[in-house]
Amino acid sequence: MVSLVKIAFFAIYVFSVTFVEMAATRVLELSDRFLDIHKEGQWLVMMYAPWCAHCKRLEPVWAHVAQHLHATSIRVGRVDCTRFTNVAHTFKVRGFPTILFLKGDQEFAYHGDRTREEIVKFALRLSGPPVQEITKTQSFETIKRDRDLYFLYVGERSGPLWDIYHKTADVFQPHAFFYQSHPNVVNKHAPVEKTPALFVYKENLHYNFTDQQNLDSEKLNETLYKWVNAERFPTFPKVTRGNINQLFLTNKNLVLAVVEENQLEEVSPDMLQFKDMVESVIKAKREKYHDHFQFGWIANPELVNSIAMMVLPLPSLIVINTTTSHHHIPEDEPEKLNPHVIELFLEQIRNESAPRYGGNSWLVRIGRSWFELKTTLAAMWLGNPILTMVLFGLPAGFLSLICYGICCPDILDADDDEEEQQGGTHMKKD
Repeated sequence: MVSLVKIAFFAIYVFSVTFVEMAATRVLELSDRFLDIHKEGQWLVMMYAPWCAHCKRLEPVWAHVAQHLHATSIRVGRVDCTRFTNVAHTFKVRGFPTILFLKGDQEFAYHGDRTREEIVKFALRLSGPPVQEITKTQSFETIKRDRDLYFLYVGERSGPLWDIYHKTADVFQPHAFFYQSHPNVVNKHAPVEKTPALFVYKENLHYNFTDQQNLDSEKLNETLYKWVNAERFPTFPKVTRGNINQLFLTNKNLVLAVVEENQLEEVSPDMLQFKDMVESVIKAKREKYHDHFQFGWIANPELVNSIAMMVLPLPSLIVINTTTSHHHIPEDEPEKLNPHVIELFLEQIRNESAPRYGGNSWLVRIGRSWFELKTTLAAMWLGNPILTMVLFGLPAGFLSLICYGICCPDILDADDDEEEQQGGTHMKKD
């Protein structure tokens, strides 16, 4: 019995190692010859350096990305920019890792979360035209199953709304999926009374774009752009370092439930209850708050603390004005917050009666830099006090020696001059 168990575990181990090796072989190792062929076909390329810790963490994810895209026309590769510096110079690589999608003369940089799912979606969005046509009902059913958020234009490929929709899709193609179809294809899933019509699908619901009537071309262009920019996020997304900059582009107030995850990305029951309570506000009052507030949750307290320039309790609530970079914090304790109290707090923000903090002034930036420095030093000291003493003690010691070398010779020279003068005086007296 024991031998069978050992054999089973050994077989699983061999299968896992073989799978990882197969996935790794899907990644093409590129050299400076890549510059001659990079405009041929579609490429998803990671520019890396062997010494970069972030690149090492991305390696297994990149292998899975290559495995997932192997059946597509997208070739996945990587370039060691320390060996092939011409490649780094040509693509103006300023940091590692840098992820690029190349399609002919077009070049797109990826700035999102470094997960397999997000990188794959980024590549798939860019692999096709800005607006993909749906011609079969079965295809539409597949899209509804596989895409958690997408835009759909129903109608003919002509007219002012179509032209502006296509132009807007070209701008936001790296960030969202855009489709076009006809009433007879989507009628079962999205009954259309009048064409052209435009929807956004998310959380198994669809929301109409209703502002196309009685607008001139310029105003329609501006309105549709703002609508797509605001609707391209889920109702209550997880906010990370990878997507927070995109969320700031909405120019809304960003309402964040601040919680903490463990190493398995699990949230404790009390924090999960707080997160769900904040989410219930936007889901119950979407029409009231959606135009002015983007809700979300964040499990990176360090990022929020840097914005607030203080250590926030967990869980907590913070509202960030993405236009001015000011932030608002409820005066009530987190445990006293409920949907009604949060709604009153949001109304105070809307009528500008809520206290605001921070901003973008040079004084605030200095204060934020000082807070981040203190936080980093404290984390280093708690993590490894001996290493911290070595890192900061040695420069301090060298600085002391330099100061000593600069100041002490003058003192010694002064003492020598005094001794010479005293010696000359004694000789005269003799």
